[in-house]
Amino acid sequence: MRVMAAQALSLATALLEARGAEPSHARLQAEVLVEAELRGHPSHGLQRLPRLLARIDRGLIAPNATGSQTWAGSAFLAVDGEAGLGPVVAHAAIEQLVDRVEQTGIAIAGIRDANHLGMLAVYVQSIACRGLIGIVLTSSEALVHPHGGDKAMMGTNPVAIGMPTSGEPYILDMATSVVSMGKIHDYALKGEPISQGWALGPDGAPTLDAQRAKSGSIAPFGGAKGYGLGLGFELLVAGIAGTPPAPEVRGTLDADHRANKGDVIIIVKPGSAGVGAAVSGYLDMVRDSKSDGGTVTIPGDRSRQRRQHAISEGFEVDPRVWEELAAAGSGIPASVRKSYHEYV
Repeated sequence: MRVMAAQALSLATALLEARGAEPSHARLQAEVLVEAELRGHPSHGLQRLPRLLARIDRGLIAPNATGSQTWAGSAFLAVDGEAGLGPVVAHAAIEQLVDRVEQTGIAIAGIRDANHLGMLAVYVQSIACRGLIGIVLTSSEALVHPHGGDKAMMGTNPVAIGMPTSGEPYILDMATSVVSMGKIHDYALKGEPISQGWALGPDGAPTLDAQRAKSGSIAPFGGAKGYGLGLGFELLVAGIAGTPPAPEVRGTLDADHRANKGDVIIIVKPGSAGVGAAVSGYLDMVRDSKSDGGTVTIPGDRSRQRRQHAISEGFEVDPRVWEELAAAGSGIPASVRKSYHEYV
């Protein structure tokens, strides 16, 4: 079914408010979910909302926590997320870092005990739109097998980089696995087979069955190189945020455990005022570098195009996800019931 962004945002916000989240927190979490849908990544979109609601219901998320922040050095912010919503805790940390980076040139936050951040692109875009360089790393449960292995030992360990330009910022957001586990769940929800080489089943054998892949392991991207990069990010997040390695992580894909993964946010003040124009010029050269006159895409280009189309035309949501949201809203307060029923 096709849904407009305003509809999805109103529904998601209402459902979160109904679980006790204050309006600004509910809106921020909802925006991150809807933004993923707009950019064509439903694995990080509305399908995650029922799990978030269940986690709130079970006391695993404190929807109004913003995190306890302590400057452990002139440029390092230690954040105890206090079980808060991931986007709320992360944005509160970003505000602290943005203020500090004017003095220090670089500022880093290590975050523990916060819930799933969702799509990392939204955070580095927020940073880059302020004329600053942003890097975000996060960890997860053991979902990825090492190169040459057949058992999940690492997280998908995504990285996002945002660079200011004279126009739209450069945004890279990628997992160090071939795909995210959220995408595997998305295929399982739709009953569609996954691609060859994406995952191993629980027996360690290659599988095209998304359901089997959910209890198996995902391949690292790029063979040994992607494995090494993912493992390096695993160690960086654990070391900086003070969180456990992947085999001990819980809480980003279930509604049974408190989230104990880690997040790292790095903000850097560019070395010169003209960096934005220089980056723009270089990226345009890359786009125009194809010898036959075609266009090379830059990370973030296609996502922006999908977003523009989805803003005007809406985006597809699996009917089963919408039905699950309807069930989640069975106890919604009268104050938001009218708008809720307009969208379900």
